[in-house]
Amino acid sequence: MTRNIVITGATSGIGEVAAIKLAASGARIVLIARDKGRAAATLKKLSEANSTIDHAVYFADLSSVAEMKRIATEISVKEPVIDVLINNAGAVFMGDEKTVDGLSPTFALNHLAYFVITLLLLPNLRASASARVICTASRAHRYAKMNFDDLQRNGILAYAQSKLENLLFVHYLAQLLKYESVTINAFHPGFVATRFADNTNFFWRSLMRIRKKLFGLTIEQGASTLIYLATTEEVATISGKYFVDCKSQQPSDAAINDEYAQKLWKISTSLTAVDFSTKI
Repeated sequence: MTRNIVITGATSGIGEVAAIKLAASGARIVLIARDKGRAAATLKKLSEANSTIDHAVYFADLSSVAEMKRIATEISVKEPVIDVLINNAGAVFMGDEKTVDGLSPTFALNHLAYFVITLLLLPNLRASASARVICTASRAHRYAKMNFDDLQRNGILAYAQSKLENLLFVHYLAQLLKYESVTINAFHPGFVATRFADNTNFFWRSLMRIRKKLFGLTIEQGASTLIYLATTEEVATISGKYFVDCKSQQPSDAAINDEYAQKLWKISTSLTAVDFSTKI
């Protein structure tokens, strides 16, 4: 039976490579995208990988809470069964930029979008015999400290904190899903030569481009753990873990801190009016 895989951040980078490879293996890919031109290009590649399946795309600005809710609602109606949800969209933002909700785009896109979309699509995931949620995190979480008094900031340290927030979300939701057929895990793709940080200022953009050229993994290498988590049977019942190079690895102590996880969850709920039991 064809598996339905919903994925954010799949019109470039590791998300696109993973989507194409998963399509080639027989999966139906459902994209959540913002840029219509890039989405059309990715859909063409998906069709070339597997022309027998009708892949789909939904458009939303995942830095807006209203848009997160709208797209999750739309998908919940049109895609009744979801076998894999891949939360991959993310970026690093600099300066004092704010979203339409007055939030840091780093916090909104990198954390809240994972939180809202996953929780609102839980009924669709539960409709699958064995569903998986996969969140793109980063080794950068090890350099972060949870500063609950300054969640709405941007910059490199804010990006690192958002990746720590991803792991806290995975840690807590895995506990809530303990007796269900839905698993959730996170992974570090490695330092990959993608479009990451291309939207930052000249200094950071130039520095990151040099680092990518000297040390960056290929996009295919970066996508390998994501594909592994989406397809391999040996992780079908594993939940609440952090993977690096297709192996479970212990994250930082902060990433599995129950007090931090519960506090972040409460803040996320207060900002979005979405919780574990929220019905669409």
